[in-house]
Amino acid sequence: MAKQLTVNPNRMELSRLKKRLVVAKRGHKLLKDKQDALIKEFLKRAREVKDMRERAEEELLACYRNFLLARAQTLPVMLEQALLISGSVCTLTRTERNVMSVLIPEYTVHQEGNVFNYGLATSTGSLDVALERFSRLIPKLIALAAEEKALQLMAKEIERTRRRVNALEHVLIPSFVETIRFITMKLDEQERANLSRLMRIKEIVRSH
Repeated sequence: MAKQLTVNPNRMELSRLKKRLVVAKRGHKLLKDKQDALIKEFLKRAREVKDMRERAEEELLACYRNFLLARAQTLPVMLEQALLISGSVCTLTRTERNVMSVLIPEYTVHQEGNVFNYGLATSTGSLDVALERFSRLIPKLIALAAEEKALQLMAKEIERTRRRVNALEHVLIPSFVETIRFITMKLDEQERANLSRLMRIKEIVRSH
């Protein structure tokens, strides 16, 4: 049963509660619509992120295969020297986009320089292929990380919205309804009591 609010049972309070009930119902509808839209967008993004992750994992696996091949074909000292100093610089720019009150991060990757910053005569072709693949994969991995972060943020917002919808639906709105019913009942009782007094007074006046 809904918890009744502690209020003075008068007409002013009744009018105020009725207005609050209208606002609460409107807010509940807006939040419910927001929750439904968020869930729809979340599921759509989740499917896209799943596909992105599968493609990225396949490409990453191919990169590791090339790197393992390069390591098998190159002396450890030469491989370490080849990878010690990178000639490529990667910078990351972060922006945000508002999706239904959720600030979604977006990253832009800028890569400059040459990943082959070593003597090509001392390296193997498989190392060149591995580094080239890693270089092409970096923006995709960062885009995947941004999308997965967006899913986390949307999941938190869905949970926050769900709690607010439930609070309105199961606590606040029923409390308003119960309190309005209580005040209405009290006012009806007072009106009947006043009417009874008036009738008794009228009878007394007539008898005299």
